[in-house]
Amino acid sequence: MQSRAPALAEQAKTWKILELWVDPVLFPPKILMLVGDQDGTCRIFNPASGYKLIVTHSNYQAAQEWLLEDEYERVKGQLLAEEVL
Repeated sequence: MQSRAPALAEQAKTWKILELWVDPVLFPPKILMLVGDQDGTCRIFNPASGYKLIVTHSNYQAAQEWLLEDEYERVKGQLLAEEVL
């Protein structure tokens, strides 16, 4: 199996954090991925739909509020771009 490390390292040049958010009410739980870019922009993707872009926010707080409004909960921890490089 080929490592995805080179691809992640290339993408890490533009993003700063990656978080997983889950809707714990559904089973199986619905998962969304929040990607925070170096410039502060945050994008939310749906991994179950081929990583389709759901929404873009100008900052982390707006993205977080959007997720919390829909009762998503953040999975503990973050993947930092600097740890991938």
